[in-house]
Amino acid sequence: MAQNPLLENIFERVERLLLRHEELKRTNLLLEEQVAQLEQERDSMKSRLNTAKIRVESLLERLPSEALSKVKK
Repeated sequence: MAQNPLLENIFERVERLLLRHEELKRTNLLLEEQVAQLEQERDSMKSRLNTAKIRVESLLERLPSEALSKVKK
C-alpha cells in the first residue's frame, strides 16, 4: 500500500526537524561548556588582577613620600 505523498513529505520534514533538534541540543551543550570555561578563566584573571593591584599598592606605600609625589605627577 503506497502512502500518501503529503504524509511522506510531512514524515520526512519531521525527521529532519528531529535531527536538527538533536544537533542544536549538542551545540548548545558545547556552548554551555565553553561559557563555563570562559567564566572560570575570567574569574581567575580577576583574582590575579586583584592580587597584582594589592602588590602594587603595597609597593607604593613603601616608597618614600618624595618618590611617591614624583610618581603621581
